[in-house]
Amino acid sequence: MTQIPDLDLDDMLRVLNSIIDTHAEGSKERDAAQLAQIALRYIRDNGKEDDFARYHKERLDNPLKIEVSHEFATREEADKWLASGEARHAEHVRIAGKGFLVVQLPGRLTFIDRPLPEELEAKDKGATPGGGRRA
Repeated sequence: MTQIPDLDLDDMLRVLNSIIDTHAEGSKERDAAQLAQIALRYIRDNGKEDDFARYHKERLDNPLKIEVSHEFATREEADKWLASGEARHAEHVRIAGKGFLVVQLPGRLTFIDRPLPEELEAKDKGATPGGGRRA
């Protein structure tokens, strides 16, 4: 298997278990952690570790420019759009200045936190994306 430094799929699955255990059944956080766990199991169980290692390296070496499909001032506005049926799996959106990803879960779509590149850059520099400093 191509090695990704410090990545042990079984260890990551255990970490996700601890996250799942700390969130209530049906919560978005628990659902997102369970989805991540299923994705890692798929990689492991189908012998896709080498493919994943290459994909992981490509993403680190060539970060993708993320296209934001919609911007919303509030979470309530975003939730209405999500419920409208217009949202599609894997769409990136900005809600109140923060990045989110639309994810298809069994029977429904939901948002998961997915910081946008400018959020990560601002965090690295110690500032918020709006230009202010973090406390």
